[in-house]
Amino acid sequence: MICRILLLITLTSCVCGTFVVNVTQSSYQAEENQNITLEWTFTIKKETPLTSLYILCELFPNDPNAPTLFQLHEGVEVPESQDEHFAGRVQFDKDVLREGRIRLHVSRLRTDDSGLYLCEVNTNYGWNICK
Repeated sequence: MICRILLLITLTSCVCGTFVVNVTQSSYQAEENQNITLEWTFTIKKETPLTSLYILCELFPNDPNAPTLFQLHEGVEVPESQDEHFAGRVQFDKDVLREGRIRLHVSRLRTDDSGLYLCEVNTNYGWNICK
């Protein structure tokens, strides 16, 4: 008998002044061992160098022990900051970053992946947190 467990991942949009971080889909439903793609969009100026971007995505609540899903520092992915919970299961789509999109492919979902995710984006012209 196969036991199927439904995972629910929820994201919400946030607005802070003129710098905006949004989610493209507010919730995701998937079964254990399936794959999903999480995506956020943010305000980006054409002249923004990728080296000025800092991005942190983690499972909420935002505390020192929250599992880090993904981190980008000065335009470079920081794989050693990723929590072992997500190790080897998250792929970052760097090609869409210049368009102001963060796209993370999460594979082999687990029941403890369910929850609310937070994504913080910092640039040299603004910052915002979206959960």
